Amino acid sequence: MAISPNAFIILNGKGANTPEVRDAIKKLREQGYQLEVRVTWEYGDAGRYVTEAQRQHAELIIAGGGDGTINEVAAAIVQLNSHSRPAMGILPLGTANDFATACQIPEQPYQALILALNGNPVAIDMVKVNQQHYFINMATGGFGTKITTETPDKLKAALGGFSYLLHGITQANTLKPDNCTITADNFHWSGEALVIGIGNGKQAGGGHPLCPDAKINDGQLQLAILMADESLPALLSSLINGKDSEHIIEKSLNSLTLTSSHEMILNLDGEPLKGNQFQIEVVPAAIRCLLPSNCPLLI
Repeated sequence: MAISPNAFIILNGKGANTPEVRDAIKKLREQGYQLEVRVTWEYGDAGRYVTEAQRQHAELIIAGGGDGTINEVAAAIVQLNSHSRPAMGILPLGTANDFATACQIPEQPYQALILALNGNPVAIDMVKVNQQHYFINMATGGFGTKITTETPDKLKAALGGFSYLLHGITQANTLKPDNCTITADNFHWSGEALVIGIGNGKQAGGGHPLCPDAKINDGQLQLAILMADESLPALLSSLINGKDSEHIIEKSLNSLTLTSSHEMILNLDGEPLKGNQFQIEVVPAAIRCLLPSNCPLLI
């Protein structure tokens, strides 16, 4: 993409004052890139900035933050008129950066911004939940939801993605499975699930490959269910080492319905969504994203 006078960078407030980010933006501006920077303070800011970028005919919006920020920006872009959707770049600034890591986005801010400003946009899928919510990477239930929503911020800041695993071990005796039913065309499962992963991307919770075969441009969801009769040590071994287990069900689907007699929480790229029923479907080629040419999540 040529240098654009309408490139927006939407930065999560937590990473806005990172010296490496400020230096990278300054350096790029000195090179002639005209970059508009917006900083989020509360939920909803990213969506408002996306609307502002569209009004200014932006060709590119760069999401600077973790998985939650990327989700919020992507969800706002996909709801714009398809004829005026800017492409999305990624500047990883979060704790786990699961989506960016799996896509092999550079960790260094300058290199990530160079990719976003000069790469070729690729059409990728998103996933719609209950007709109004979206995720770009993964929805998790059970163990994954509890750990990622309850891990203390100080622990995440100190240890990064490893903090999720550490907190999971310390909370092992409080884990409770979700009793639920998952249905789709030619698929039905009902039982107690310790972990549910519904992946557009392949990893969550700080680098655990819950859906290792997922691709973000194949029009498919990867469903992974770890049944509750699996022990926690075996669970952790399976997640960390990518081992097969007779207690893990894996399926490729383009849509599914998850129901439960009790209120469940699905974690959509870090944002919890409560309910008794979730209708989940792929939106093929929903947005255009600037990714490395060798991105392993592309078919």
